[in-house]
Amino acid sequence: MTQLEQLVDSLLQPSEALIADVTKLDGDFLILGIGGKVGPSLAKLLKQAIDRAGLKKRVIGVSRLTEPGLKEELESNGVETIAADLLNDADLQSLPDVKNVLYLAGTKFGTTGKEAFTWAMNAYLPGRVAEKYKNSRIVVYSTGNVYPLTPVFAGGADENVAPSPVGEYGQSCLGRERMFQHFSNQYQTPVLIYRLNYANDLRYGVLLEIAKAVREERELDLRMGHVNVIWQGDANEYAIRSLLHASAPAKFLNITGPETASVRWIASEFGKIFGKQPRFVGEEQSTALLSNAAESFRLFGYPKVPLLQMIRLTAAWMEEGGKTISKDTHFQEREGKF
Repeated sequence: MTQLEQLVDSLLQPSEALIADVTKLDGDFLILGIGGKVGPSLAKLLKQAIDRAGLKKRVIGVSRLTEPGLKEELESNGVETIAADLLNDADLQSLPDVKNVLYLAGTKFGTTGKEAFTWAMNAYLPGRVAEKYKNSRIVVYSTGNVYPLTPVFAGGADENVAPSPVGEYGQSCLGRERMFQHFSNQYQTPVLIYRLNYANDLRYGVLLEIAKAVREERELDLRMGHVNVIWQGDANEYAIRSLLHASAPAKFLNITGPETASVRWIASEFGKIFGKQPRFVGEEQSTALLSNAAESFRLFGYPKVPLLQMIRLTAAWMEEGGKTISKDTHFQEREGKF
């Protein structure tokens, strides 16, 4: 590995707190929707924590496994895989019963024009899964897109702010939450709704999108002038540890970084590194999609990778020609169309 790869690998290792929490969880682990951006790194982190704790627990990942090499990558890291279409009820019902479930299945990109499929994935399927795993504890990945835009000066929406999603993607994600809430109430299933925005890996995320625009001297739209970001490794740790905080009725938890970060400032930091003058269009609005994650910091502590380090790692990754994933977050979207 290069020096940069070694540094990044060290930032993706399980913490002592994660290892300790994994020992408190009885049963094996199931990751539904492992084939997305988050799933593989989440599974590998969980397996490492289990191994370092000296435990004999299974980590099972389920998705259609259509990406070349994904099955082999996961299994080489000790993660068992099952190829299944979760919308196919026969496939869903054939899955093993597992005590700890991390639910990552859902759709966002290209949802405009595919609204019916979006609702099927994000609202219908969760009800089927909640019934199937009514005897498990479940962490359900959701999004800050269920919140309304809030005043930048207010510090972001906390878990007490009533959802008011803009657009059908956010509305369907609220549908996902409501389905798991309903079955948590009905069966007393311990559930935690994990409202994440925005996770950043060096291969994708808000920071990479801003960095690309600066380096390529493209204009950055400032109308969504402020964002929250968190290192993917920190978000993965919090997701696993959240299993211990699942409850009935369901608990809601915001997951993001502590800063209300200025897009203009982030771009200026990349500009200093690349020797480029950022180009902007539009003006910062008084509201933005922002979350207050104070409750998660109370439970888990602050993220171990700070914002400025994420910026510098992202820039170094780009300059070394690191692999990236072409799935933009559309963080600048103010009308809810993805």
